[in-house]
Amino acid sequence: MAAGTLQVQNLGVRYGGVTAVEGSSFEVAPGECVGIIGANGAGKTSTLKALMGLAPRTADALRLGEVDLARVKARHVVRHGIGYVPEGRHVFGGLSVRTNLELGAHSRRWDDQAKATLEEVYTLFPVLRDMRERLAGALSGGQQQMLAIGRALMSRPRLLLLDEPSMGLSPKLVGEVLDVLQVLRGRGLAMLLVEQNAWLTFEATERCLVMQNGEVVMTGRSADLRHDPAVRRLYLGL
Repeated sequence: MAAGTLQVQNLGVRYGGVTAVEGSSFEVAPGECVGIIGANGAGKTSTLKALMGLAPRTADALRLGEVDLARVKARHVVRHGIGYVPEGRHVFGGLSVRTNLELGAHSRRWDDQAKATLEEVYTLFPVLRDMRERLAGALSGGQQQMLAIGRALMSRPRLLLLDEPSMGLSPKLVGEVLDVLQVLRGRGLAMLLVEQNAWLTFEATERCLVMQNGEVVMTGRSADLRHDPAVRRLYLGL
């Protein structure tokens, strides 16, 4: 495996007696954006939460490069190179944009490198620089999504997990999110994307995993899957 590759083998997630994910296996390499698609309840969000240690999980292998994630407590996952953009953004509405971003670097020393990362985030999202002293709760939904992504990038992750980043956004802002994901991929960041917006998913990713009832039932190139009748039925309801 390339250094920094995410390796997942036979991942399982159970909530009490309910199985949310069963036997899921996949890899994500540096500079690769992989999508997870499927209907609601297919196990997509549970997969991301399992990688973050936020859901009860079992796995034969769960590694990011040299790090055995199965041995890492949830509160330390960010230190080992994973950034997480949760569904619903969850920014700290009563704190300023700048403070939200600084909190994203809590696992690092606040030094010149951290300040340089902040400048990189401001370059990706100029509106955050303009509104850096404004309360996060006063931002629009699109601006809050940019803040959530920027906050996750402040830890300088090797792998970025994104859960529904286009939710509630206008088509113009969805296009801006796509532009940012392409820039990040070009910088060698590995990304795992859960997204209901079919256009964004197939444009942003090179490969997709198709999940149904907690299992990965199909994998393939995004360019091929977007025209696959079975995928259209499972994912798009067509």
